[in-house]
Amino acid sequence: MQKSFELLIFDWDGTLMDSEAHIVASMQRAVDDVKLPSVSRKAVSNLIGLGLRESIESLFPGIDVDTCQAVFDRYRYHFLADDPCEPFEGVEEVLAALNEQGYLMAVATGKGRVGLDRVLASTGFGQYFIETRCADETRSKPHPQMLNEIMDILGVTPQKTLMIGDTEYDLQMAHAAGAAPLAVDYGVHDRDRLMECNPLGYLMSIQELPEWLVRHTRKSADKSASVLS
Repeated sequence: MQKSFELLIFDWDGTLMDSEAHIVASMQRAVDDVKLPSVSRKAVSNLIGLGLRESIESLFPGIDVDTCQAVFDRYRYHFLADDPCEPFEGVEEVLAALNEQGYLMAVATGKGRVGLDRVLASTGFGQYFIETRCADETRSKPHPQMLNEIMDILGVTPQKTLMIGDTEYDLQMAHAAGAAPLAVDYGVHDRDRLMECNPLGYLMSIQELPEWLVRHTRKSADKSASVLS
């Protein structure tokens, strides 16, 4: 049976990696270092998924270039100096299984290239991803450029591409690129917020992904058979 999707593109933070607390703490420390007004956990969490500069500019509208750079640098210092983040339960097994099944897999993330390369090496997950895109080398989410570049390089159509993420930015990006959006509810944005983006489906755990793909393929095949009959 032909798969519904050929290419699976994953968000990183909040989808594969349990990193919300560390991201929030790193931003709060960076803001304190630069002596800007403190920011709440909720305010920072709300922006996870965007590029780092876009997040800083959203937290401090009108911030000047030099101060933005200072926060940027201090955030990277705190985040990279002590990274206690761990993958969500079952991530490695899921990636290995999907790789065995012949799916192409990629990452589209708001992380910077240095941070992503570091964590891909430390987790060993780099072996599973044929392509990756970061916010500091292309347009930030929800702009579709990340997905467009990945699909163009791999020669996969939007109709055969599934974007998996935990924020509205991931789902909006998928829609803008013409790809299918799949939401997970254990990350940053809550279910109501995600459902407003009309995802194709909804996962309670990343461990549900392989079976969801099987069900969707069967459903698509049954629908095609019904039309032909």
